[in-house]
Amino acid sequence: MKFVSEQPAVDLTYSDVFLVPRRSEITSRLEVDLTPRDGTPATIPLVASNMNSVTGPRLAAVLARRGGLGILPQDMPLQDLDAAIRDVKRQPVAWDTPLVLPPSATVAEALYLMPATAGHGIVVAEGVAGSVVEASAVRGILPATRLATALPDAQLGDLVHAGTPALDAEDVTSGRAAFDVITATGAELVTIQRHGHLIGTLSARSALRSTLYTPAVDADGRLAVGAAIGINGDVAAKAKALAAAGVDVLVLDTAHGHQEGMLRALTTVAALNLGIPLVAGNIVTADGANDLVDAGASILKVGVGPGAMCTTRMMTAVGRPQFSAVLETAQAAHELGAHVWADGGVRYPRDVALALAAGAASVMIGSWFAGTIEAPGQLQTDADGRIYKESWGMASTKAVQARFGRLDAYERARKELFAEGISSSKIYLDPLRPGLEDLLDMITSGVRSSFTYAGAATVPEFHDRALVGRQSAAGYEEGKALPVSW
Repeated sequence: MKFVSEQPAVDLTYSDVFLVPRRSEITSRLEVDLTPRDGTPATIPLVASNMNSVTGPRLAAVLARRGGLGILPQDMPLQDLDAAIRDVKRQPVAWDTPLVLPPSATVAEALYLMPATAGHGIVVAEGVAGSVVEASAVRGILPATRLATALPDAQLGDLVHAGTPALDAEDVTSGRAAFDVITATGAELVTIQRHGHLIGTLSARSALRSTLYTPAVDADGRLAVGAAIGINGDVAAKAKALAAAGVDVLVLDTAHGHQEGMLRALTTVAALNLGIPLVAGNIVTADGANDLVDAGASILKVGVGPGAMCTTRMMTAVGRPQFSAVLETAQAAHELGAHVWADGGVRYPRDVALALAAGAASVMIGSWFAGTIEAPGQLQTDADGRIYKESWGMASTKAVQARFGRLDAYERARKELFAEGISSSKIYLDPLRPGLEDLLDMITSGVRSSFTYAGAATVPEFHDRALVGRQSAAGYEEGKALPVSW
């Protein structure tokens, strides 16, 4: 990456800079390869943050199916982390994970899990207590849009119609073939069956996406997933347990990553030779990058204070504008053969592109993903009928209560006294992009276009060719679209 003029003497964040178009031989966004090349199974440079309100097994599976990587949070008890990893590994790769509810479930119950939005649906089936659903037990698929016109206490079994199209997995040879078959049926959603069992669902949009994205999978062809642990306690035992469960990336995470506790924990885990990438952070300096790589990290998590739920900078004055933090740490990491994940501060696809331009291999996303159908937590509706999910910072009182719930009341109260961050915030679903995949489409299309403007076909080429300029606040505002009502 190069600056148009002399490198600024002050630190910069994403809104301070812009990308300059260059002569390009790239004729189509589809020529761009977004693979991060950081040693992980990811095929797009997007990582879901290890926040309780962002990444659970449902979101991690959907993200991996489209090439990204979800990091399960360290606040989950170890047995729950183990179960979540194995849950992701069980999910289908070529098909969507079916949302299955019994005929007795009500519309109100369904709306906690799925909004009334086009392109989604609920499989209504008898006897869904277990993980295996017999194809003969399927009553049909209820389009999610039907939930908007039914009474809250109506049972799904009374709303669903028999005769939902079903495809045998062996007959669907490609995404294009599936798209053609589904559009021919006229159905919003079809079930996928194999050997008499329900194994997934598929919509025309999902079939189309399967031709554009390459799943992130492990050596056995299962969806990839990461998990985080803290730096206290028996980190070796935790790391070995998660590796045994099948985790593909292990993150050692603490708010201040450049500290002795992190270096000890990282050295301990690195000595286990687990054979998976080790991510450590958070840091914002080259010195931090050097020390963490020396201790065994192959990927560095960069960012202190840029997150939407974080109050660290206002409480402590500690942090660093994110673009400069990524730029400095990525340069240091590159010299050591390591990589950087830019963690936080992205609000638009442009910010993702700028993080990659600064040298990040991938970009971590938190609150942006929290407001999706697949994020943990139930869908809720405010007084104006707008749908939202709750989100909270990982240093907030709510997070501290979850993390230290097993302590006695006195010790827990002491830790709560020093909590930081927002404990509860409503993250509203975008009516146009309510699902994670809708956001992935928007982000990756924007980033692919950034690459074409730079004349880059790969992430390393983008690092090299990106030309960046500094702009005023007025320059940033000039780039925003005018309101539709103007």
